Amino acid sequence: MPSEPEVLLTIQELAAASGIRPERVTNLVRLGVVEAIAADTPMFRVATVTRLRRMLRLRSDLGVNLVGAAIILDLVDRLEQVQRELAPLRRSPS
Repeated sequence: MPSEPEVLLTIQELAAASGIRPERVTNLVRLGVVEAIAADTPMFRVATVTRLRRMLRLRSDLGVNLVGAAIILDLVDRLEQVQRELAPLRRSPS
């Protein structure tokens, strides 16, 4: 059964969904805070909207700059991955 093609967003679509200007998205890509799929015509995964919104919320709620917010989200993702990997070990008898 063939899988559905992944939906990708343009800079304009990502910016609109995140509530920021396309120029800001371009700057965040240059900083390495937001990852584009292709360099020639930047496209973004739909999950990038959620990540960018979380970063913006960290900035507005806690005053964290966007580079710091990206680092925080990377660490949270790693922590969640480790927790998923450890979960089966916790359930198995010693």
